[in-house]
Amino acid sequence: MTTAHTTLSGELLSLGRVHFLGIGGVGVSGIARILLEQGVPVSGTDAMDLPVMHQLADEGATVFVGYDAAHLEAAGQVDTVIASSVAGPGNPEYDEAVRRGIPVLHRSQGLAAAMAGHRVLAVAGTHGKTTTSSMAAMAFTRAGAEPTFAVGAAVAGLGTNARAGAGEWFIAEADESDGTLLNYRPEVAIVTNVEADHLDFYGSEEAVHQVFRDFSLLLPPTGTLVVCTDDAGGRHLAEWIAAERQAGRPAPQVVTYGSPSLSLEADVILEASASAVQDTGPGQRARFRLQDGRTLDLDLAVPGQHNALNALAVLAAGQAAGLPAEQVAAGLEAFRGTARRFEHRGGAGGVRVFDDYAHHPTEVAAAVAAARTVAGEHRVLVMFQPHLFSRTRDFAEGFAQALSAADMVRVLPIYAAREQPMAGVDATLITDRIDPAVDGSGAVAEDTARGVRDLVEAAQPGDVILTMGAGDVTAQGPVLVDLLRQRFTEDDRGR
Repeated sequence: MTTAHTTLSGELLSLGRVHFLGIGGVGVSGIARILLEQGVPVSGTDAMDLPVMHQLADEGATVFVGYDAAHLEAAGQVDTVIASSVAGPGNPEYDEAVRRGIPVLHRSQGLAAAMAGHRVLAVAGTHGKTTTSSMAAMAFTRAGAEPTFAVGAAVAGLGTNARAGAGEWFIAEADESDGTLLNYRPEVAIVTNVEADHLDFYGSEEAVHQVFRDFSLLLPPTGTLVVCTDDAGGRHLAEWIAAERQAGRPAPQVVTYGSPSLSLEADVILEASASAVQDTGPGQRARFRLQDGRTLDLDLAVPGQHNALNALAVLAAGQAAGLPAEQVAAGLEAFRGTARRFEHRGGAGGVRVFDDYAHHPTEVAAAVAAARTVAGEHRVLVMFQPHLFSRTRDFAEGFAQALSAADMVRVLPIYAAREQPMAGVDATLITDRIDPAVDGSGAVAEDTARGVRDLVEAAQPGDVILTMGAGDVTAQGPVLVDLLRQRFTEDDRGR
């Protein structure tokens, strides 16, 4: 086991031996890895035997598969339990910890404890947190800052989603889905956008905006909030903070970023971006104008204007952290993406398959737009799996509008996740609203295998197939690639 820090902060020392519930999840496993690398004794349990659990065991953790109250005894002296959102009351190990009087922390509280002693860069926003925080992890690493980071997916080029570094900065996502972003105390923060989502938790769009205002005020007056003003919610947040400062109330400094078409008065500007094909695949060339008037031209390995804006946010945050812009830029050019964020899964016969975690209309629209830049004059074929009944109910019109920008769509039944079915809510709420000119409007692909075959049979060289959703639709990527290879091999044989 490697140790990045030879001495533990008081908060980490106070945790003692930590037992994680849901240790196989990307967020919890990241915290476990960081604590292990800092010398904290770690154990944990998950319902399934996942590859990351074997990695943690190799690094020194005691790992169990299947929840059992006896694991708290088998793990040795457990001083603190850190639980994922899905391992709450009713979980036998959670209940046993409560019975014993062992402190139980939410995952976000565990992450906040791991941040102790660091300067924190937190990335918040309704969309784009994982990509933007991953970009920051790569950029700060390449700039020599040796950051500790915990992000929502493995970062290509860094080989992990979490690492304990020797530097002073800690980079992490600040998740708004359940309000836990308020557990962090950043010095620099990025807000990519503010939009209605997670209404099952918040109840109203105004409550979503309020939690971002509350988050912003957690930064010290000397801190910096980097906000995208292309987004209406981000623009309103920046204006609100400016009003707070003008009134003499404590609020952070604000750096705004955006494109000239929507954010003429932004502090840093995405002046231009154009699609480009690089050795590593589709990407783009982007020109950024900094606050001091300088311009930087970057070759980014990720497509889509939303990713150019994400890179601009990291560039601004890096400058706020005191890093040279040119070094941050070099790190951004080295960024090769993260798992399930427009991830290239392969292809055959000139057809390329990508997978994206998009599960909100704004994210779906951005992913389809990125696919359009990659496809060029060719077509975009989509397999979309709605995530949650409540989200489908609330945003069906938005999903339909975003999917109508594709040429062919197959919508799968709703992935329920944590929810129970709702009367009158199914995927037809989306398909019935898709533009009738799109192949796939009006009908749900109840048979996933049939939907996959439809896309494979329709695809032509140059087309892009995109799987999207936060559920198990990601498993269809390799299936599509295999069937494309079979189809085009057979076509070659038939010539």
